[in-house]
Amino acid sequence: MTGHGAASELIALTAAELSARLASRDVSAVEATQAHLDRIAEVDGDIHAFLHVSADALKTAAEVDGARRMGAKLGPLAGVPIAIKDVLCTLDMPSTAGSRILEGWVPPYDATVVSKLRKAKLIPLGKTNMDEFA
Repeated sequence: MTGHGAASELIALTAAELSARLASRDVSAVEATQAHLDRIAEVDGDIHAFLHVSADALKTAAEVDGARRMGAKLGPLAGVPIAIKDVLCTLDMPSTAGSRILEGWVPPYDATVVSKLRKAKLIPLGKTNMDEFA
């Protein structure tokens, strides 16, 4: 899948639709992740939805694609890009709960839900903005 139209199509898919396309190898996790990262880069300067974009998203997506190629048994949402609300602790990204007082703080652990999302091989794109401590 290539081109701007293809990327627009990917970001419009539901998680279930994207999951089916990933499982059938009609699209790769890298392609889906790149489409979402491109959209973030395109619009986030205006809407400020993301406080942090993960530098590891494409690497993680490539790992999922590799596992899928090797025949690994993957869960139904493996390779689906997601955003994580900034109130949830993430080991590899700053977690501020939308507060300047926590600016730059990177937790020494993942929240339980984040651990489960990672174990299921979803692709964290980054941390989303929120009202302070919401």
